[in-house]
Amino acid sequence: MTTGELAVRHHVTLEPDPRRVIVKLFVPGEDAALARTRASGLVERITALDDDAAARLLDEVMHGFGSRHHELAATFRHHFDLVRHRVSPERELPPTMRTLIGAFFSHEYAVEAAALCNPSMVEHPDQSALAAGQLRVAISLRQIGEGHLSSIGFAAAVLGPGGDLALAPRPGPLTVGTRVSPVHRRDLLAAGLTEEAYDDEVSATVLGLLPERFDDQQFEQTLARIPPDLLHRATAQRTVEQLRRTIADSYSIVFPDEVPLSRRVLWPNNPSESNGMEDARFVRVTGDDGEASYRATYTAYDGRQIASRMLDSADLTRFEVTPMRGPGARNKGVALFPRTIEGRHVALCRSDGETLGLTVLDGDNRWGAPVPLLRPGRAWSLIQVGNCGSPLETDAGWLVLTHGVGPMRQYAIGAILLDLHQPERVIAELPGVLLAPAAGDRDGYVPNVVYSCGGLLHQGTLWLPYGASDARVGFATVGVTALLDAMREG
Repeated sequence: MTTGELAVRHHVTLEPDPRRVIVKLFVPGEDAALARTRASGLVERITALDDDAAARLLDEVMHGFGSRHHELAATFRHHFDLVRHRVSPERELPPTMRTLIGAFFSHEYAVEAAALCNPSMVEHPDQSALAAGQLRVAISLRQIGEGHLSSIGFAAAVLGPGGDLALAPRPGPLTVGTRVSPVHRRDLLAAGLTEEAYDDEVSATVLGLLPERFDDQQFEQTLARIPPDLLHRATAQRTVEQLRRTIADSYSIVFPDEVPLSRRVLWPNNPSESNGMEDARFVRVTGDDGEASYRATYTAYDGRQIASRMLDSADLTRFEVTPMRGPGARNKGVALFPRTIEGRHVALCRSDGETLGLTVLDGDNRWGAPVPLLRPGRAWSLIQVGNCGSPLETDAGWLVLTHGVGPMRQYAIGAILLDLHQPERVIAELPGVLLAPAAGDRDGYVPNVVYSCGGLLHQGTLWLPYGASDARVGFATVGVTALLDAMREG
């Protein structure tokens, strides 16, 4: 399997950095097969310290860890609030003691200690202070730490002029942002209830009482208005629990404006993604009103099941997270088109696990049954095919980077071209491989893999960031004209 002469690798790489850490809640003994945790005993031992000893110990902790984290003392206080029930309600603790308890119930987690991979690249919101021919880009990253737990991180780079690529440094403490109440959509709630087959009098009543947009407080107020005779039905409480679970799938994360993009981490925030947020495919979308924003699809994993989720952001500072529904959103690998096509919201998908397809959003906010675009058929892709990010618009058609899996579970990248107006129609395909694992790509956390979640076109060049065996992120380029000329009509 060879790459041919089209794709040119750059020497610049992004390497995983074990110094990039966040602070997580730590409850001693909670993962052991015990009747209770060791938390209460720990609290007793901490509160037995005198005030001077507690102050000295907290100073040592802040001196050792304060520069490694954003607003560390506030995080400690938050963690104390989470374990406050371990302290007798009659006992009033001074601020220093509360903060120190929070420190003992905290630990560092290296978000990319195990792997860094599967990037996507979009135009950065900030295009200031650039020379002619340059473009600043935002790069999303799948970062994997202890326990194979994935989160979404970011980097920045400047492309051009010509083939130049300059990665921005990634120093400074990370932050996971602040979770805030989202503005929920009634139509998305209805789609979720339909997906889970919860169509009864209770769910219909709640949907009838809710406005088109509502927040968490309005939702709870609406639940309180369910007529008592409905709540007495045998299935009522089960429906109410499902309503709350469905609502919990949507949330918002806000980052401080002063924290640069490279220090922001999108960390799992609900049960459906508790074991990871995988393979974000970011795209800069243009609405029918001409306004640009950012969207991304990713795979939520709870340790047993996967689910497709969407991120929506105006400027990569506030992120709205919502579930994706319907047969087209099942399985991994959903990738959104950057604009509507003749009024339709369209996406790539792989709902059967092995075939690249196209799905359209219906009037009920469900992604419909996919139309097959590409099936396993080449020697290098007989196991499965899928996309490597959102389609890229060219005058010749929608350029779709694909991936295929072949012998020894080796991943390689190819390409197809879709009709601009009828994307269900494949009009050309690259007969060979655009990028395959070379000698420097083969070894890593997951060997023999090159994989991307999205490239970008700039001044006639396709810029392709790619994960190399989940060990590092590399970059390759190919001239768009040369790539299109190499493709064969379907």
